[in-house]
Amino acid sequence: MPSPQHHPVTPDGRYFVVAGRLWRMSNPELPPGERQALVDRLMRARRQVGVALKAGDKEAEGQARTEVDAAKHALGERGPVWWTDGAPDFNRRMAANTPYAAWYMALAAGEPG
Repeated sequence: MPSPQHHPVTPDGRYFVVAGRLWRMSNPELPPGERQALVDRLMRARRQVGVALKAGDKEAEGQARTEVDAAKHALGERGPVWWTDGAPDFNRRMAANTPYAAWYMALAAGEPG
């Protein structure tokens, strides 16, 4: 997944948008050191997926994908939402089909956010 700093972020900071789809941001309340350790863990696991795919090792691929998923859960990008206001999760949904639709359409039209 591309870095959120290169993509628009919803006004509430919960998602970044790639090709019209919302992707949940990491929990901003994570301490910087913990967040960096989790990002490092995620990147290591993603590299392991690539190595396993190249080697055709299905077992190693499965283990690496499990590690990717665990790191994403720990970062707050998957699993229970990190916000506390009861708002639903729109992760992986098309922005145009969510309450962010008007914001996204204005963004796509070049209007200030």
